[in-house]
Amino acid sequence: MSGQTLFSQTMDFLPWTTFERIVVRYRGNRRVRTLRCAEQYRAMAFAQLTWRESLRDIETCLEAQAGKLYHSGFRGPVRRSTLADANERRDWRIYAEFAQRLIHRARLLYADDRSLAPVLEETVYALDATIIDLCLSVFPWARFRSTKAAVKLHTLLDLQGAIPSFIHISDGKLHDVNVLDLLVPEPGAIYVMDRAYGDFLRFYRLHRAGAFFVTRAKNNLDARRVYSWQRDPANGILSDHIIRLGGGHSRKRYPEFLRRVRFRDPQTKRLLVFLTNHMAFDALTICNLYKSRWHIELFFKWIKQHLRIKRFFGTSENAVKTQLWIAVSVYVLVAIIRKKLELDTQLYRMLQVLSVMPFEKIPLKQALGSTAPRNQNPDRDNQLNLFDNFTGH
Repeated sequence: MSGQTLFSQTMDFLPWTTFERIVVRYRGNRRVRTLRCAEQYRAMAFAQLTWRESLRDIETCLEAQAGKLYHSGFRGPVRRSTLADANERRDWRIYAEFAQRLIHRARLLYADDRSLAPVLEETVYALDATIIDLCLSVFPWARFRSTKAAVKLHTLLDLQGAIPSFIHISDGKLHDVNVLDLLVPEPGAIYVMDRAYGDFLRFYRLHRAGAFFVTRAKNNLDARRVYSWQRDPANGILSDHIIRLGGGHSRKRYPEFLRRVRFRDPQTKRLLVFLTNHMAFDALTICNLYKSRWHIELFFKWIKQHLRIKRFFGTSENAVKTQLWIAVSVYVLVAIIRKKLELDTQLYRMLQVLSVMPFEKIPLKQALGSTAPRNQNPDRDNQLNLFDNFTGH
């Protein structure tokens, strides 16, 4: 390993045989003379890891290391025009499917990680979406509002290891609740989501599939109390009720009993009302489950800070989705490396190391595993503190 560059060693963790099968399925290399799909992926992954600003930036940096490119998987120099054409024309589904394969591998590796959710036997997912703003004049296909363009990154985050289990990229106009139609409910799993996903017909679909949900109740909820459980004011539990929906339309969409928990946060004094179909957990666990949803907000904030998903190297829908899916796969790849090398290093620091010394020829574990002194003044290192909270360290 010491004869390979850090970038090459990083790429060796990818299942290239699987990648080539996906490329064949979508005919990605058909009539391609230079810069095959694997080289396109490597160039875009290099841009993600090293925070390149443009296609010209990618070309210049790789050209400066021309003697090391062949052993990093490049057959020749990477020209920005060729890379631009590849991003415009190669089917983005190649990289979407490859990212999903990596996600599956990462979830297996992090199956026993319980750092973010309450310690439960059930799998806990957080569902949410984030908007990535675009310029309407440059990306007219992504019209969001009259003067704004955007795409949405809908994510189902597995709180065992903070690995995304499901990702859907849509234009900004797709309402969050519609993504519930794309999910295949996992029996026994718990789905935590905010009020934007409040649709009783879709909740009933989760319930009938044997899954559980925890969400915020809307202010105009029409329901009547059927049974009351004991309160716990010392821990903020003001009430814990079994309810039946009162409105005829809502009851038709969800005919079963629901559970409503009223909680006042002891610190902020904020009143929160939760709805769930889980009847076995104590009320405080329900509240803590919803609190764990905050980690998906941190996930979105983290990837926007550390991956290239705000500035794009192409303007077409295909180019944007290609870049987003490769960014997701790079995040998951670094998480896989962290687990396989049994490193205690934060993903933030691993990306920092790879960004400044991708062509150094030292063992990957040695480069990524060394510990750096912590900042003694946490207020001056907000990014690191964010990820400290995100990983639970």
